[in-house]
Amino acid sequence: MALFIAQEEAPLEEVLHWESAVAGAELNVAIGLSRLGHSVSYLTALGDDSFGRMLRAFLRKNSIGEDLVFTDPSRQTGFMLKGKVSRGDPPIQYFRKGSAASALGEKEVASCLDGREGGVLHMTGIFPALSESALAASELLMRRAKEKGMTVTFDPNLRPQLWKDQKTMAETLNRLADYADVFLPGVKEGKILCGEETPEGIADYYLTRGVKAVVVKTGAKGAFGATKDERFQEPTFRAEKIVDTVGAGDGFAAGVISAMAEGLPLRECVRRGNAIGTLQIMSVGDNTGLPDRERLERFMRTTPQEG
Repeated sequence: MALFIAQEEAPLEEVLHWESAVAGAELNVAIGLSRLGHSVSYLTALGDDSFGRMLRAFLRKNSIGEDLVFTDPSRQTGFMLKGKVSRGDPPIQYFRKGSAASALGEKEVASCLDGREGGVLHMTGIFPALSESALAASELLMRRAKEKGMTVTFDPNLRPQLWKDQKTMAETLNRLADYADVFLPGVKEGKILCGEETPEGIADYYLTRGVKAVVVKTGAKGAFGATKDERFQEPTFRAEKIVDTVGAGDGFAAGVISAMAEGLPLRECVRRGNAIGTLQIMSVGDNTGLPDRERLERFMRTTPQEG
């Protein structure tokens, strides 16, 4: 989506000055992976409009493949507003109902994974919330990826405002989680989705459903990782100053996925995820803090972990 960030602290309806940028949880992950030197393609649909052209230019600038980007001349590109706050999470308002991306369906994505043996398919719970066709497309993609032997990573990334109700959200996302090899909920998200209040309980719930690895983000404590053979709590890195918490989970996912693709043990994957999540919360914007390889390695080498 296109993103407009408020330049003064005020209710969204009173903001006079905005800075344009781009946003999207999956896009943030793609940017994070690309900056670390991984080959990435991004699946979406854009309108034939100024926002769509801006987003295509952004993909090219960040070396993200456009081969899976559709153009829908009959629909507009979605956008969102993000407020400015001194503490806590900023207010957000979406303008994506009826957008080009929300109209994607099984027909458009049926052949997207052809010729893509191996590799990773990363999904979040946002796209399937946009429409019935987007949900069908999400399930088809995840099923095809499993059939092709790809690693499926899934971040529920709850957006209750996009769903009919919480029960529908939980039931749908739990069904999609069954396709995942790696599930990446936050501890609060896990409580909503499965009723478990502890990282251990959340991990056990999804491991018994067939997920191979569960990584539960535990905020300032870092993250809890679990498979059938191991479980651990990995502390996060010390943040000099928290500027903007938006995008931290996406940075975390980029860290975990990139390290997995490089064959690192799960604990090292989670450690990298914690590092990128910390870098992200020290920067304004949804993806400006996502590091290149040199910056990441320097940060992990020189910054102490908490606890």
